[in-house]
Amino acid sequence: MVFKRKKWRKPLTEEQKAERRERLVKAREAKAPPKYVSVAPNVRELPEEHPISLKKVRDWIKANKDEKARLKKILRRSNDRHVNNRFNIVDCYLQNMEYYIRNGIWLDLFYGENQENKMGWRCHVNAYEPDGIIKRDVGTIYSDIGKYTAEMQEMENPQISIPKKKKRKKHKLLPQV
Repeated sequence: MVFKRKKWRKPLTEEQKAERRERLVKAREAKAPPKYVSVAPNVRELPEEHPISLKKVRDWIKANKDEKARLKKILRRSNDRHVNNRFNIVDCYLQNMEYYIRNGIWLDLFYGENQENKMGWRCHVNAYEPDGIIKRDVGTIYSDIGKYTAEMQEMENPQISIPKKKKRKKHKLLPQV
């Protein structure tokens, strides 16, 4: 047998509700902003427009936790290899994002809610060829010239051409006789 507890409080009138709402608004205004002590200082100081700001990364973590739970539910019923691979990728990405919030170092090669964007490379210390020329890679950001592009490489070394990606042939399976 289930007993219901009696409500001992009287219902509030509209005046009392309005008064309490006003007090709550005043209390929220007086409250100090959060300090985010467990967040790395360099992450805490990023503006919200930054590609990997704290607010964006927390939203990505929430979305990926939901995705992880969905994949885990599927894995309980079946042992699909592709679902298992996706689960491991999402799990690793979640760990990397949480590490970034704690320590301020992004470990993953991709960023975004669904890992849709690729991280770039930045050169802090230059490496040199034996003849004294700086070694450079296309797509890397250098402190002296900015982003090094393919056009810059062609201007510096006209004899070196950038190889184009070859299309791979798809082999057709022949019917067995």
